[in-house]
Amino acid sequence: MTLTTSVQLYLLLLAAVGVERLVELVLSTRNARRVRSRGGLEVGQRHYGFMVVLHTLFLISCFVEVVALGRSPIRGVSALALGFIVLSMALRYWAISSLGDRWNTRVLVEPGAPAVRRGPYRFFRHPNYVAVVLEILALPLVHGAWATALLFSIANATLLKVRIDVEETALREHCDYDGVFGAGLPGQR
Repeated sequence: MTLTTSVQLYLLLLAAVGVERLVELVLSTRNARRVRSRGGLEVGQRHYGFMVVLHTLFLISCFVEVVALGRSPIRGVSALALGFIVLSMALRYWAISSLGDRWNTRVLVEPGAPAVRRGPYRFFRHPNYVAVVLEILALPLVHGAWATALLFSIANATLLKVRIDVEETALREHCDYDGVFGAGLPGQR
């Protein structure tokens, strides 16, 4: 099977995102050790496995839909989707740098530490999740994988509802979340 240049470039993009996720898991593991050494607690472990499976299947589905189903880029949509990928990565790394070693793929809280309200957290509560939503919608659309974009956006929304509830409950119980965000942010509360 000969792959077109656009498919080859798309697969390179998928590989880069896959490597990026592996680097994030290494960072997450390091950060988890640091937070646990300061008395950090992990909560919400039940949903974490589903999250790992969802994100793994997402990348596989992007590959399969483009290669096996022969999806082609949609003029105009591809460039816009690529722009959203860049935006999502910038937002993700702004959120990661703002949280420092408190950023994690798991829900870890450090009792007594105040909730973070710097960087993008000044503007909205869950910028990392906004980045994930953008990425799950946009990455497949870079090469016309509209079914993956639709199905995984729905699955991700369902999982994020659980994740955000778990995270906010833990932050309220251990980190004065309501004290930090009590006044709310634009468009919230």
